[in-house]
Amino acid sequence: MTVSIDYSRRNKQPRMLTPQERDRLEEYIDNISYSQRYSDDEYEYRHVQLPKAMLKVIPKDYFDTQNNGILKLLWEEEWRGLGITQSLGWEHYEVHEPEPHILLFK
Repeated sequence: MTVSIDYSRRNKQPRMLTPQERDRLEEYIDNISYSQRYSDDEYEYRHVQLPKAMLKVIPKDYFDTQNNGILKLLWEEEWRGLGITQSLGWEHYEVHEPEPHILLFK
């Protein structure tokens, strides 16, 4: 199963958070949860669940107005800026649209 990434759903370049934006996210960071890793023949995957309330304080330009207002696919610098911590090499490839606070990584 090959999972491709639609790079048009990302910002053209990483958009870093301002210190004020980062401060608004701080109270949510300890409540981010990480799935166990799972894999197919090609990739290793995991999903990251953000607290639902956190979506309300993420900057608006991190959301895709062309795609039901869900989060854009985030550059590594962007998801790390939100407080997501995982080892190097993970790439955000999808948002679970029925539950937009769940980000899928491979």
